[in-house]
Amino acid sequence: MSGLEIAALIVALLLFITGVVGSFVPVLPGAPLIWLGMIIYGAMTGFRGLTWWFFTGQALLALAVMGIDYLASAVGSRYFGGGKAAFYGAMLGLLAGVFIGPVGLLVGPFAGAVIAELIFGRKTDQALRAGLGAFIGFWGGMPVKLLLEAVMIIWFFVATF
Repeated sequence: MSGLEIAALIVALLLFITGVVGSFVPVLPGAPLIWLGMIIYGAMTGFRGLTWWFFTGQALLALAVMGIDYLASAVGSRYFGGGKAAFYGAMLGLLAGVFIGPVGLLVGPFAGAVIAELIFGRKTDQALRAGLGAFIGFWGGMPVKLLLEAVMIIWFFVATF
C-alpha cells in the first residue's frame, strides 16, 4: 500500500466513524458521510475496485438509511396518535438532547414530541402517547440504520481489498 492509499484509507475511516456517530447525533448526516468517505477514497486512489455500480448501490443504501430515520419516527408517532408536530418535535428534542448527554439522547425525542404536541393544542394524554410513539419509532429504527451502515462499510472493504 502506498502512502497515498494509506492517507485515503485514514480519511475514509474517519468519515465512516463520523457517519456511524451521525446515526445517534442528528446534526451529522450519518450515511452520506460514509458515502463521502468512499468517494474521497476513490478519488484519491483512482477508483480501483470501485465502479459506478458500487457507488450507485451505496447511494441507495445511504438514502434508505436516511429514509428510515424519518419513516420510523413518523410511523411510531402516527401509530400512537401523533401528528407532524410530534415528528418535528422529536427531531428537535433529539438535537437538544445531544447537548445534554446520553440521558438527553434518550429523553430528547420523547420530550420534544410531547412539547410540540402540547404547543399545537393536543391534550396531555394524546401528547404523551405521541411522544412515546416518536421515541419508540426513532430508537426502534436505529438497529436497521446501523445494520445498513455496516453493510455499506463492509461492502467498501470487500470491493477495495
